[in-house]
Amino acid sequence: MLFIEYSSAFNPIIPDILVSKLLHLQLLPPICAWIKDFLTNRPQTVELGPHLSSSLSLSTSSPQGCVLSSLLYSLYTHDCTPSHPSNTVIKFADDTTVVGLISGGDETAYRDEALQVHQSWHLQTH
Repeated sequence: MLFIEYSSAFNPIIPDILVSKLLHLQLLPPICAWIKDFLTNRPQTVELGPHLSSSLSLSTSSPQGCVLSSLLYSLYTHDCTPSHPSNTVIKFADDTTVVGLISGGDETAYRDEALQVHQSWHLQTH
């Protein structure tokens, strides 16, 4: 078993890519438009003691701590699936587990799968 936990996993969500995937999953266009609106041009400020920074507009990522973020990330990475029948990819929020059957001491398929899962996620988000 390989456990993968991506720090700041919600940060690289690109709204246009997410909406494209949601439309491919046949989500209704008005819902996709709402999600894109939710994720783009969000104002952000930082408060440190009595000081407040000026506002900055964000158009990537999903807000940390938002109930919707885990679901959006799961949908964003839904197509990161196993390529070998002896392996399973289990995802929950930003945690990913690759489970593979190693038979006859040959772990090639498992190692390749772990690499493929990481590369697939990296290509989607960078």
